[in-house]
Amino acid sequence: MMPWRTGLLIAGLGLWSWTFAQDYVDTTATPRKPAQDQPRTLKERIWFGGGLGLAFGSVTNIAVEPMVGYKITRNGKLSAGLGISYQYFRDNRFAPAFETSVYGGRLFTRYRIIDQLFAHVEYSQMNFELYEVYQDRFFRRWVPFLLVGGGYSAHLGGGTYLTATVLFDVIQDPYSPYAGGEPWIGAGVGFGF
Repeated sequence: MMPWRTGLLIAGLGLWSWTFAQDYVDTTATPRKPAQDQPRTLKERIWFGGGLGLAFGSVTNIAVEPMVGYKITRNGKLSAGLGISYQYFRDNRFAPAFETSVYGGRLFTRYRIIDQLFAHVEYSQMNFELYEVYQDRFFRRWVPFLLVGGGYSAHLGGGTYLTATVLFDVIQDPYSPYAGGEPWIGAGVGFGF
């Protein structure tokens, strides 16, 4: 049987060596930066989205509106980006049928208030074919829009989101085909690759 003093000495030495083992630091290893100090990859900063519209019948309307965004802040709350728009329209209810294309681009910024809800500001220039009544002719014109509003984004899984927006044009250009200040309501799917 071991005397109590010998047992106490062995237990004390064991506890002392275990305590120092917890503080061991390998001085030859390269220290790792905290996660918030690590540079983000391009994949973590860029997101893609946009809209696609299809309607067929007496009226055909095909719209393609891709956009790309850049997450300015590390947590992704503030982002900015650009997009292009193209719309083909044909109305067969008239003889001859009315056919036109609308195209343009936009710059935007978004701020996520919470994960699902965001504020949105967008400057857009769209090229429309307009009709001049007094000269009985069609002409093309660039029309500016300053859209302000917000939206809701639902996470579908992976990097995919379903997004709905409600935006108001504060410029109200006289050549705008959207008179009266009604909101622009849109929906789309976003992919974060």
